[in-house]
Amino acid sequence: MPDSQRTATHSQTFVVDADDFSFDTVEQENGQATVIRFSIDGTRYVAGDVLLVLSGTDVHFHGMIGKIGEGFGIASDRRGSLLPATVQ
Repeated sequence: MPDSQRTATHSQTFVVDADDFSFDTVEQENGQATVIRFSIDGTRYVAGDVLLVLSGTDVHFHGMIGKIGEGFGIASDRRGSLLPATVQ
């Protein structure tokens, strides 16, 4: 049986700069990464928190973190992602 995930009553936003953000594309649509895997501090953030990737004031990714484990998170932005689908 999988480990239960911690969830918070109030969500937090994990904000990162697009130039400094590294991720792996899990799913993509039309060349844009819609589901990504990225490094995250699992002691500070929990499933249900929000990932916001900015380039200046432009939003490149805004999605809910659905899973965190072993130092990585999975988040999805199926409607407005501007992150390029890449294999890093």
